[in-house]
Amino acid sequence: MSRTTDILLTALAPAVWGSTYLVTTEALPAGYPITMAALRALPAGLLLLALTRCLPPRAWLGRTFLLGSLNFALFWALLFVAAYRLPGGVAATLGSLQAMMVILMARGWLGTPIRAGAVAAAATGVLGVALLLISPDAALDPIGIAAGLGGAASMAAGTVLSRKWQPPVSALSFTAWQLTAGGLILLPMALIVEPPLPPLTATNLAGLLWLGVIGAAASYVLWFRGVARLEPGAVSMLGMMSPMTAVILGWVVLGQSLSPLQGLGAAIVLGSVWAGQRANRPSTDSTPVLPNPSPAKAA
Repeated sequence: MSRTTDILLTALAPAVWGSTYLVTTEALPAGYPITMAALRALPAGLLLLALTRCLPPRAWLGRTFLLGSLNFALFWALLFVAAYRLPGGVAATLGSLQAMMVILMARGWLGTPIRAGAVAAAATGVLGVALLLISPDAALDPIGIAAGLGGAASMAAGTVLSRKWQPPVSALSFTAWQLTAGGLILLPMALIVEPPLPPLTATNLAGLLWLGVIGAAASYVLWFRGVARLEPGAVSMLGMMSPMTAVILGWVVLGQSLSPLQGLGAAIVLGSVWAGQRANRPSTDSTPVLPNPSPAKAA
């Protein structure tokens, strides 16, 4: 399969994630962020486990729970804190710094060279997201900013380590392990921190079904498949498609306005994503991506 196809399939994941804000605000009960995150992750993970019938070996349990925490539990918890304490545009802009963090982490953990073009594309993408989403009167909250930066760092670390630790199983099984682990971490947090859920309506259940089956199970299979096949910097740049989708859905479904400045921001984001794929392109496409030896194989 060509690299272009891998890029397009991987880009579908953040494009789907862009629907999360619309579904959350229009279809889910307000005030239960951690509970909603747990209900999004755990059923999806258990569904994939039932399909694959592949449990992580004992040697992979520690890595699985660490990755499940970084990619889901910690990331989603901090994301909701940032969303509650910051305007949505500010939170999304802080999240877009993930691409820059991935470049630095991949250098330290994978030995990936830092390319000037990749850094420039990531920085330009952050500018584009800011123009696309931040309003002039956006208020800043220190705790919200810390949560936004922490969430970006958590997802960045999860992306790089998911590339570094490639188990000898399919992307479907790897996703099942992480989603289940993340859901198991989120569930007790939700039970301790938040009140019991009210009775769920048909709209609530439809929203959870979308976020769980499409927004978690299907999309993260594509994401982790891309993490295994593409360069970390290239994958992280695709994450900027999420705010693009969110703005487009707000414009089409909710009738929100789209200013010329936002249009410029959208063009900059698309240009930076394209430039990021070019800058992070390996020297030759003929070199296969080989996973690191796993503890299970070593055993």
